[in-house]
Amino acid sequence: MPTNHQFRLAARPSGLPKRSDWKLTEEPVRDPGPGEVLVQALYISLDPAMRGWMNEGRTYIDPVEIGAVMRAYAGGRVVASQNPAFAVGDHVTGVLGAQEYALLDSAAAKGLNKVDTKLVPLPVYLSVLGLTGLTAYFGLLEVGQPKAGDTVVVSGAAGATGMVVGQIAKLKGCRAVGIAGGPEKCRFVTDLGFDACIDYKSENVIQALRKHCPNGINVYFDNVGGEILDAALANLARGARVVICGAISQYNSKEIQGPRNYLALLVQGARMEGFVVFNYAARYAEAAREMAGWLVAGKLKAKVDIVEGFQTFPETLLKLFRGENLGKLLIKVADE
Repeated sequence: MPTNHQFRLAARPSGLPKRSDWKLTEEPVRDPGPGEVLVQALYISLDPAMRGWMNEGRTYIDPVEIGAVMRAYAGGRVVASQNPAFAVGDHVTGVLGAQEYALLDSAAAKGLNKVDTKLVPLPVYLSVLGLTGLTAYFGLLEVGQPKAGDTVVVSGAAGATGMVVGQIAKLKGCRAVGIAGGPEKCRFVTDLGFDACIDYKSENVIQALRKHCPNGINVYFDNVGGEILDAALANLARGARVVICGAISQYNSKEIQGPRNYLALLVQGARMEGFVVFNYAARYAEAAREMAGWLVAGKLKAKVDIVEGFQTFPETLLKLFRGENLGKLLIKVADE
């Protein structure tokens, strides 16, 4: 039988996680029992939310316990099954954890999604057709409620969620302005079809927003928080909607920086609303069907940034917080 390697949480990090915050363990892989499914991980998804899951205290989901396998979404292949819903060879996505093999009981197996890799490659089901794509879809369309002609601004525009937000905004007849760090990322964003991209590393963001959004921001989709959020609040249009999806600039800070310009919400009659994609779980299939149609028609582009090697997990996760990835960040664990 093969050996399963796992990254287990060893300590709750202070600031940026380091390799010693995890323990690399191994154990033999056992055959599944009644109702169980054994999945070999092929790709592991790296997500900013992982940093929050490592903290003590419950938010929208329980924290990862010390000693437990690190929570992670992944895509893989069923290699053994005693569950009638899954056959050997099926490709699936779900919460498999940061490990090479996941043995799921019948209850956990209900959270697996079977995917057809003949239609699109498995990594796309962890990107545009995965949770990050669904986050963009519901966050923009349900919370942001854009109308044709609106100006939609998205921070973290070169990331897994931001890149999809801007593309959907364009599909809905909006002007899309991205905010990203560095010329390479800004080129990537405009190549996706955004009308403009602001390089926060070299530009004054408040002034650049005034230039690219002369009538103000109708929808601001925030993935970073901090000073970028404040700059957007300073440029809101009347009745604007601010979507709080994430705050990657704050996740490793000991003291969270809140918005200073929040009174703009009062002055402009605007609203700011946070959300988590799990609230829309009953509608995942509906959203995935529409986005798959856009993808097949060439109206939606998927970009994945794949790093080879399971044992690179701790270092690869840090790419997110250093802004070193373009699009959706994945680790390739094994060949398909």
